[in-house]
Amino acid sequence: MVKDFPLLPLEKIAREAGAERVSHSALIALKESLLEMSEQMAHEAVKLCEHAKRVTIKREDIILASKR
Repeated sequence: MVKDFPLLPLEKIAREAGAERVSHSALIALKESLLEMSEQMAHEAVKLCEHAKRVTIKREDIILASKR
């Protein structure tokens, strides 16, 4: 996994969602979950890209992958 992914933006997201306080371990768990979901989405986008006989992942691939 990516170790240098910053936690501060995740804390900001949690606060904007209404959290008053967010523990460090909660931010780590959120980071790990988001990275895992992103990896799965990237794999799906690659499949969509290959199906379209392209080598470049496009915005549409990511959007469609996020809906699956």
